[in-house]
Amino acid sequence: MPDIQEIPDAVFQETITRAVQEVFKTMLSQNATHSPMTPEETKACLGLDSPHVVSTVGFIGSINGLIYLYMDVKFATQCAANMLGMSDAEITEAGEEAVNDAIGELTNMTVGTFKNQLSDKGFPCKLTIPSIMRGSNFQIESISTATRRTYRFIIAGQTLIADLLMQPPSE
Repeated sequence: MPDIQEIPDAVFQETITRAVQEVFKTMLSQNATHSPMTPEETKACLGLDSPHVVSTVGFIGSINGLIYLYMDVKFATQCAANMLGMSDAEITEAGEEAVNDAIGELTNMTVGTFKNQLSDKGFPCKLTIPSIMRGSNFQIESISTATRRTYRFIIAGQTLIADLLMQPPSE
């Protein structure tokens, strides 16, 4: 089985792009466009200075990893309202937990679609449960043995960052 470093970035880019596009189109009737970033833009997008919702789901198997989806609070709230068929007032009244639950499920579906494609390519995996973080002025750092790939998507004029951290299974 090839090492993660030997798998071309194009494979991961195609896989995460298809996952984001399928889930956002199906669940939110929104088109997602991959928007490549320079290394400077990548570094800047991961240093959050405004309130964000960051959700993550892990996968374990032939490749172990996590996918973090970063979105600002306003976009997360819009996604949750759209997904749940609620008005702005209703989602505000429902509170952060409703937004967290919807974004956790959106992330679960996205990472599930990603995982299914990895399995189809010969890398079977299982998913972990979603986790949600909220805050600003924080940065997620990967361990030294992890391979990190970060992708930006534009959805209805808003930015979604998909941050993949992967490593081979421990022996």
